Formats: sequence, structure tokens, C-alpha cells
Amino acid sequence: MENFEIINKIKELKKKKNAVIVAHNYQRDEIQEVADLVGDSFALSKYCCSVKEEVIVFCGVHFMAESAKILSPDKTVLLPEIDAGCPMADMVTAEGLIEMKEKYPNAAVVCYINSSAEVKSHSDVCCTSSNAVEVVKSIKEKDIIFVPDQNLGSYVAKLVPEKNIILWDGYCITHHKIDLEDVKKIKELHKDSLLLVHPECKPEISEIADYVGSTKQIIDFAATSNHKKFIIGTEMGVLYKLKNDNPDKVFYLMSQGLVCPNMKKTKLQSVYDALNEMKYKIELSEEVISKASKSLDRMLKIF
Repeated sequence: MENFEIINKIKELKKKKNAVIVAHNYQRDEIQEVADLVGDSFALSKYCCSVKEEVIVFCGVHFMAESAKILSPDKTVLLPEIDAGCPMADMVTAEGLIEMKEKYPNAAVVCYINSSAEVKSHSDVCCTSSNAVEVVKSIKEKDIIFVPDQNLGSYVAKLVPEKNIILWDGYCITHHKIDLEDVKKIKELHKDSLLLVHPECKPEISEIADYVGSTKQIIDFAATSNHKKFIIGTEMGVLYKLKNDNPDKVFYLMSQGLVCPNMKKTKLQSVYDALNEMKYKIELSEEVISKASKSLDRMLKIF
């Protein structure tokens, strides 16, 4: 089928199945076009709590669909591509976290939303890249175990020096592989551009950035800035909204390597098949949902 045919069939199925489609900013352009909401993990987390539809089609990666299920356990949550995972999320396990908690018994656990439901169930509070600093500031404990992203954790530690941040050795394979020298070269090439980067980038890259923020924060900054040219230091999918919302501005990708292969697995056919066959359903035990929901609910209550 042609794209327009698939899109029409998706719209028909969405009504028939009483479904809503959400998509992360890193999804393919055509997926963002058919979604009811496109956003970062924080925006999508809040949205999934409020929708009246009985079915949520989550165009993202596995941990995101799990979070939606935790927040809406009575709804059917579908992940169109079941093997769309997150290497960073896989870098922390519940067993490993339990061991670290035993080593630091007085520490609170702040868990980046990029983690499994099981890891969330052993955490005190979740955070996203947009609210990590505020979440850490809100915690009474001085010692904070931050999992799994060492780069986001380092960024938070710099902005919240009164806390002792204990970092987990995890990272986003897409953001982490960007080399500082390559970033310096593109800054030199586009001297009249502002560099906007995601805190999942290495600390030395965040240090030379003009702005550090989540995907939504980067989008908002670019939209409200009087500047006309920007170097974007996050996954290339964000360029779709940046260019659509700001046709009078110019955007350069910080590196051609800023592509998340897992985010790009979902295609229009995947969304159609998910609705048509009601696959792939996210299933979690009541115990995991009960425990993990506490960390997510605590995050949502802060904001």
C-alpha cells in the first residue's frame, strides 16, 4: 500500500479500536504525522495518564510503552515493534541496582525514565531529561544513586552540587559516541550558529554548548530564540518538528551519527499491523506495576 492508503486505514482502525497514537520526537517523520501527540518522554507520560481511549499505541521503545502501562494499567498498550529496545535501559538491572542500594543504604534512588519497569519498581522516584535537576533537588537525602545514564547524572551533579550523586555506568549509545573534536569542527564551520545539546551527551560536549536541554526544551528554545541558525545535538528525529515549526530558521545536525536505530524501527505498516492485529501488548505483573507506579507517580506529583 502507498503511504496515504496506510494512513487512511490507520485513522479508520484508530476510531474502530478506540485508540490513541503517541510518538516520541525521535520517531520517523511519517510516524510523527499520524500521531495524536508527539513529545518527549515526560510529555507522553503525562498525556497517557489523561486520555480516555482504551488503547494506547506507543510509537517509541520498550521502556516507554512499559511506563504507559504502569500509569494506565487498565488500558491496552501496544508497542508496534516489539524488539524496539533501548541499550541504555538494558545497562541497568534490578539485581545490579539492589546490590548498589545495599552498598549505599542511606541513598535515595533516582531512576531515569529510560529504564525497565522492574528497575523502576526498585527506585524511589523517576525523572526525565527535562526534570532531572528539579527531581534531585526535591529529595531530602544528600546521597543519590542515579541510574542508568552517567552523562545526565553528571549534568545534574554539576547543577546540584549540594547532593552527592552516585553514578551508574550507563549511557545512550547514540549520544555517547559523539566525539568532542567533531563537535568543535562543526562549531567552527557554522560559527554563527548556537549549539543546542541533550544532556545524554558527554560532559565535555555539554560544557561547550550554548544550551543543554531535553528534546522538548531544545524545540522550545529554538522556537523562542531570536537566533536564526542552530546546531542540534540530539537524535535526528527532532529536526522534523524544528523545521516545520520554524521555516525561517536553519538547523544543522551536530553529527550524522545521531540516529537511534531502535527509534527508527517503527514504520507506518508497523502502526497499521499493531492496530489491526492488536499487537504487541505490553504485559506487566500487578506487583511490578504497583511498585513501579510509586516512582512514576512521585515524579508526576512534583510537577
